[in-house]
Amino acid sequence: MFNLKDLSKAIKQVAEEKALDPQKVMEVVESAIAAAYKREYGKRGEIVKAKLDLKTGDLKFWQIKTVVDETTVRFVEEGEAPTLAEGEVGVPTARRVGKEAPGDESLLPRYNPERHITLEDAKKIKKDAKVGDEISFDLEEHDDFGRIAAQAAKQSIFQKLRESERESILNEWRDKEGQIASGLVQRFERGHVYVDLGRAFGVMFANESIPGEHYRIGERLRFLVLAVQEDTRLPGIILSRSHPKFVAKLFELEVPEVAEGAVEVKAIAREPGSRTKISVASNAEGVDPVGALVGQRGTRVMAVNNELGNEKIDIAEWSDDPEKLIANSLSPAKVAAVEIMPRREARVYVPEDQLSLAIGRSGQNVRLAAKLTGWKIDVRSQARPEESQEGGIASSDETEEPDAADNGD
Repeated sequence: MFNLKDLSKAIKQVAEEKALDPQKVMEVVESAIAAAYKREYGKRGEIVKAKLDLKTGDLKFWQIKTVVDETTVRFVEEGEAPTLAEGEVGVPTARRVGKEAPGDESLLPRYNPERHITLEDAKKIKKDAKVGDEISFDLEEHDDFGRIAAQAAKQSIFQKLRESERESILNEWRDKEGQIASGLVQRFERGHVYVDLGRAFGVMFANESIPGEHYRIGERLRFLVLAVQEDTRLPGIILSRSHPKFVAKLFELEVPEVAEGAVEVKAIAREPGSRTKISVASNAEGVDPVGALVGQRGTRVMAVNNELGNEKIDIAEWSDDPEKLIANSLSPAKVAAVEIMPRREARVYVPEDQLSLAIGRSGQNVRLAAKLTGWKIDVRSQARPEESQEGGIASSDETEEPDAADNGD
């Protein structure tokens, strides 16, 4: 008998620590004990099951055999040449069942008396047995198995619990892709930042961090969950702070109107660590989309600024009218006129004192406006309309398409 008090306590503790179903943990324990029994006393090919009664401490084992006939397996005949069916392991045989087309090398699974029972023999045990049924046979109990199981099943139990925990973590994080997660910076490696997310660990690759931002071990930060990789040994949760959608999700946390859908983030253009332009529209009558994101005395946009390391944020109102959209996108510059031209090109005229503001340092403002709108923009002085300005032309073809922010993620 097992020490039920200790076992029950251990199962409950593991279930709580790993956030697993206690029944699932119990199944893992029974599976590991069955595997240990088979290694110690079983035969090759046997299917062994175990059941532990936590009330009495009784441990029972049984063997499972599947009912078969000549249409589902092939039988070994003395003197046959060895041949293996695809994927079959062990000493092979070559008997095929039924007629085969010329060149057809497909074989049925080989009959194994340790895991199969013929329909004729099964009906002696169970009259209504049919092909495909499973018949159980009690296995011999061993007095010393408790000690053997404790040693042999330990590693198997740990391995299966790790697999169960990994699956549980994956199930938890699959629905969090595209959402904000909070974590503690744990360590750095080759420019990558590893983050403790609680039950799981995430990694922010160097190209997903904000340029110029410095991180400290133990610092708590917010991240965008980019993806959850399932083909790694441990769940690979990929994080980002430079992705444009990170800004949209931060505003969703800070602005109730965005979270509720009254205000929609239509597009984002971002140069991480430096400047972001965000275009918003109202879906509710009487709601000012720009004012909602700015907040009273700028408190809401300031909260997002602080999370981004004081990255400058321009908030513009979206419009289906290209002229208004382009004029708004060049905020904070004041636009005098917008001339729409063929092939999604626009010429924008601004007062002389607004020219440098409209173009921005190294052309950043007009460059982000082009990315935000998807238009090629040529900024010119209202006083010198025929004169092109250095850095005043930005093409959407030279940038990525506008990043639409999906509030439904």
